[in-house]
Amino acid sequence: MTELAGVLTAFGLAASAGLNAYVPLLTIALMARFTNLLTLSEPWEPLTSWWVIGALVILTAVEFFADKAPAVNHVNDAIQSFVRPAAGAVLFAASTGAVTNIHPVVAIIAGLVVAGTVHAVKAAAVRPAVTATTGGAGNVPVSIAEDVAATALSVLAILVPILLGCLLVLLTSLIIWGIWRRENSRRTAQLRS
Repeated sequence: MTELAGVLTAFGLAASAGLNAYVPLLTIALMARFTNLLTLSEPWEPLTSWWVIGALVILTAVEFFADKAPAVNHVNDAIQSFVRPAAGAVLFAASTGAVTNIHPVVAIIAGLVVAGTVHAVKAAAVRPAVTATTGGAGNVPVSIAEDVAATALSVLAILVPILLGCLLVLLTSLIIWGIWRRENSRRTAQLRS
């Protein structure tokens, strides 16, 4: 069960990095530094140093405000297209290294793919749609919701990874069901016309 929890934690943290690169890094740094809930083994232990924690606090603040400013948020998303997948790779590898036998290269690739996919959906589909439909007015509330989701996902991934895994399966099932239902309705409408 510990290995499954470690893998679910890794997926949750990598997905969180797709929304905000620094929140999950800061979360694991603080939890590893101040609690027994998470232990980072080498080479990831330096994440718990005060210098790294301080840098992560600054980077989190910079990204928080950059993501709320019109036009700057799109530049931030372009820059984060490289940072978020890399953060996902680090998070996946750091959180699975101590409890599983997953090869580090596989862990890094999995983290890149998970965080990169979440970021791509956010930056290429969700944010442009929000900007187009609200004239940009919806970007700040959506950005705040993303920050809250990244924080909650990071904490849940560490505290209750099995529950998080179940929620992700449920959410994925609902999305697939919604797509199937919409496609089925579209086909039915085409047959009637």
